[in-house]
Amino acid sequence: MATFLLMPAITTGLFNDGYIPIMDGVTVTVRNYAYWLRRKLGPTYVIAPFVPNYKDTDPFPVIRFLSIPTIVRPPYRIGLPDLDLRLQLLLKERDFDIVHAHSPFSAGLLALKVARAKHVPIIATFHSKYREDLERAIVFKPIVDDQVKRIIDFYYSVDHVWVPQESVAKTLREYGYKGPYDVVENGIDFTPPADIGPYRARGGDHLGLPEDCICGLYVGQHILEKNLEFLVRALPAIMDALPDFRMVFVGKGYAKDYLMDLVRQLRIADRVIFHDVVYDRELIKAIYARADIFLFPSLYDNAPLVVREAAAMLTPAVLVRGATAAEVVKDGENGFLCEHSLENFAEVVVRALNDRDNLARVAQNAQKTLCRTWEDIAEEVAARYRTILARWAR
Repeated sequence: MATFLLMPAITTGLFNDGYIPIMDGVTVTVRNYAYWLRRKLGPTYVIAPFVPNYKDTDPFPVIRFLSIPTIVRPPYRIGLPDLDLRLQLLLKERDFDIVHAHSPFSAGLLALKVARAKHVPIIATFHSKYREDLERAIVFKPIVDDQVKRIIDFYYSVDHVWVPQESVAKTLREYGYKGPYDVVENGIDFTPPADIGPYRARGGDHLGLPEDCICGLYVGQHILEKNLEFLVRALPAIMDALPDFRMVFVGKGYAKDYLMDLVRQLRIADRVIFHDVVYDRELIKAIYARADIFLFPSLYDNAPLVVREAAAMLTPAVLVRGATAAEVVKDGENGFLCEHSLENFAEVVVRALNDRDNLARVAQNAQKTLCRTWEDIAEEVAARYRTILARWAR
């Protein structure tokens, strides 16, 4: 692919309210932006809250700012950049040409402050369904409404608003934003392997699953917003129809203990594996490869990277019809869609797994249609940054 290395360097600041070791789709997005933009444009910095007992090892600088733990959403932290005098000095020394906020909260407000102080353009990407997060933490609806208004005011205050897919803009509109936006997709850091066999074998060995077991997989935060109780309650029907079916959950979150207890209550604990977060990207590729189907009934997610990552390893997904996350999936072509009912979800999963030839065809189509690399995305982002800067200069 072409690069911009011979063009004038651009210094970029990427601001987010969460970063490694706190893993979610936005963290993965920011990390890949930083990795590739550093190679395409020039110096790139990630600015995010401090996490105790973690040392950054990325090949680009990560600037951390003061933070405190949250009560309702561990392991996320509340950033306090305005109280961090060291941060002010570090940012003052950085001559950013452009800043990009990936959160509307403390990191986003910091990005806006930096952009205005340095007279450079600011982009903000709308990633998440923030209202749902707020409603879980705050029971008083007027306060939630006020916070959503503040979020929308933030997006009105920046120079450019991006969304990762068209359906995400619908959520942004529902929150009250009526301004312009651009669609800039997310990518994956997996290159589909020429031979899936070694990855599948490694995943099976790691999970202790023999080849004759059918494997369903979920990767992501273990939070109820992602409809995981629905997923767990659908498992007994799937397991009744498919005695060799096993379910694997990878990740962590506040609801993990609750889900493990629910699995025990449903008497399926011997057929469900709860695995911790996997930071080793080669290992997570192997786990994706070992799965036969990816189960993702979330109504909360906007543009989940995990569906694309699974597709890269020939594991097609089952999603709920009409969910924002399902926009990229065509039923029976590059994935499977179901109604939001336990019965239909289980029926779709069982039907998909019982027709192995069709499952393989859908898996191939998913890999072909859903797997745009982060390097390719970075080419587009770099071109957009340069266009924005050229207009800004005029």
